[in-house]
Amino acid sequence: MIHGLLMPVFSSSSISEASIASVTEYHCSSCFLPSSPFSSSAKIFFMLFCAQMLNSFHCFISGSSRNVLVESARIARGKIASLAKLTTADHDAVIFPGGFGAAKNLSTFAVDGKDCKVNREVERVLKDFHKAGKPIGLCCISPVLAAKVLSGAEVTVGHEEEEGGKWPYAGTAGAIKELGGKHCVKEVTEAHVDTKNKVVTTPAFMCETELHNIFDGIGAMVKNVLKLTGK
Repeated sequence: MIHGLLMPVFSSSSISEASIASVTEYHCSSCFLPSSPFSSSAKIFFMLFCAQMLNSFHCFISGSSRNVLVESARIARGKIASLAKLTTADHDAVIFPGGFGAAKNLSTFAVDGKDCKVNREVERVLKDFHKAGKPIGLCCISPVLAAKVLSGAEVTVGHEEEEGGKWPYAGTAGAIKELGGKHCVKEVTEAHVDTKNKVVTTPAFMCETELHNIFDGIGAMVKNVLKLTGK
């Protein structure tokens, strides 16, 4: 059985946004959790223990303070631990489900773009799994984390042109190149596999499309992450 990590960060996964601007994107997380190749694997959820950069309830911005681990626990149904407790030796893979929290709470990409900083614990996890030769999965906006931390990593956030609004965040591809990563154009239903670095990415909500297409892309990401574990 494969043991994983979710962030919140997920081991075998990882969750970072509870509403679109808070912690882990609900749909990103819910799409990969029931993925058939992953459903039989042991899943452990991790998240940072810190305040959210910004509270968003979609209709308005709140001035209250919320903790990202507490908010992520809503998705993990309470079964979550601080990311500081994650040790690479105990897990086979890590997946970052994505959502705007990856750009606001796991890093400063939302504010600083190519000059962003990645949270130290998140950076540690990425570097440790990479050094151990264990696969890393990222979707939606979270591939920027790998581009920043793992020099030369190949990732995808979809297309490089907005194409009439279908890819509203296409500019992220350019930022990935400035961060030192290599951007690979993929469809929302596909995943890109960087076999050298064992990094698997898929666009997810970087594309304006139907949910079933995003589900297929996340499923492809999960399938390839598990394949890279060799188990």
